[in-house]
Amino acid sequence: MGQRETTASRAALYYAGLVCLLYALIPTLTFPNPPLDVVEGFAWGRELQLGYTKHPPMQAWLLEATYLLTGGHSFGAYWLSAFSAALGYLFIWKITRRLGFSDWQAFWAIVLTSVTFYFTLPMPEFNPNILQIPVWAGMILLFHRALEKGHWLDWVLLGALAAFGLYTKYFVLLLIGTIGLYTLVFADARRHLWSFGPWLCALVCVVLLAPHIVWLLDTDFLTLQYAASRSKPATSLLDHIFNPLNFLGAQIGNHAGLFLDVLAGLGWAGLRNFRARRQQSIRKFASPTTRFLLWFAFLPLIVVLLASAITGNEFEHMWGTPMFVLSGLVAVWFLALPELWPFPRRAIVTAIAIQVIFLTVIFGQAVLEPHWKDKQTRIHYPGRDVAEHLTEIWQSRMDTELAYVAGDMWSAANVTLHAPSRPSMFYLHDQILSPWINLEDVQKKGLLIVWRGDRDVPLNEILAHYPGAKREGHTNIPYQATGEMPDVTLNWLIIPPGEISEKNEK
Repeated sequence: MGQRETTASRAALYYAGLVCLLYALIPTLTFPNPPLDVVEGFAWGRELQLGYTKHPPMQAWLLEATYLLTGGHSFGAYWLSAFSAALGYLFIWKITRRLGFSDWQAFWAIVLTSVTFYFTLPMPEFNPNILQIPVWAGMILLFHRALEKGHWLDWVLLGALAAFGLYTKYFVLLLIGTIGLYTLVFADARRHLWSFGPWLCALVCVVLLAPHIVWLLDTDFLTLQYAASRSKPATSLLDHIFNPLNFLGAQIGNHAGLFLDVLAGLGWAGLRNFRARRQQSIRKFASPTTRFLLWFAFLPLIVVLLASAITGNEFEHMWGTPMFVLSGLVAVWFLALPELWPFPRRAIVTAIAIQVIFLTVIFGQAVLEPHWKDKQTRIHYPGRDVAEHLTEIWQSRMDTELAYVAGDMWSAANVTLHAPSRPSMFYLHDQILSPWINLEDVQKKGLLIVWRGDRDVPLNEILAHYPGAKREGHTNIPYQATGEMPDVTLNWLIIPPGEISEKNEK
């Protein structure tokens, strides 16, 4: 490796390492309470099930592991996000090198990817979307290796990572389909179907996924039912046009940082020479690298847009998080960067400035926002104070450890996360949505019902089990922030042992 290559690899390591460190460290030091998806994941992970209401279990399992490793703290979630991004950058680096990029091209592919929106502001909220980043990048890398070398170990690893991805979010099926279609369409990939590699890959994936499939059958496909209930079908013909365009617009907006960085590096001189650069890019269209990049960079997006146009369904914008792990590679390849970049120093300064802006926003959300915002925020919710207060009330009344708490996701999950006894969450008092609940045990130990707001009765879903129920008590607890943020009004109701409703008993 030459001196320039050594410098480039070291620069990539320092840049990606520092960025990931800061996206973990700032929320660790400044967030009083985790965001919604993190609190929800901790509540699920406490149960160690093979699946949960909204998602497969991997995010929750990893959060539970950090809870145990950190002695009961929640900051491990921020480091999981940073680690996911770091693995994504590592796999992107390896993909670029396999495709014949120079080390400096690989460096810029990482930089340009890092300034896309999904790699910045959403980072503190560790969820299945963020966890998919290394899954997509790793699967693309392993597939390219398997095609080139045909080694059985690469196919096995690809199958294992595909299973890991499906334990993370079923959206990974889109990438699996993209890989399968690539294998069928192109002759140089199709020849592998006559070897045992792809079949071994599929077998490994199915075997590893079998426990979750059994869980799905046992729970009547709970996660799929939830997804169907949350889908937003078309209400008019206009939705078939607006929804795919809306999703596409959001993904273009996600790349605003990349566009800005490219323009900074080009400058006016680069823009004037764009025709020559475009002609150079056109000559690359016949190369295998171009085919591979275009296929995996754009086919998943095209499929989502077509599905939205045909069904009229609205897809969540954040589902695009893992779909663009190759965006930086595409920009470097087709714009011939950094060789034809007149101002690379401006580009790196712009990238750093973009990262500083987003990191400042994260810091400002935690430290500065409460000074001018009077609306309650989740990261300032007094989760630990609420849990400790309810624990004291339970113990003074029941003289036992709090074992079960029911309510809406945010109210109940925070108690599950922060209470010393870590009670199980009985989500909306619905055993179908909480398949880990053993009603016989709840009947023996009793149940705490909790909700927020000024209403003196529980949520309607819980009132269906206890008609006429009213709160036993309520209190106001200050948010963990200075400023004018109003207190949370906390309400509770204790259902003693032997009086638990069993309407949902299976």
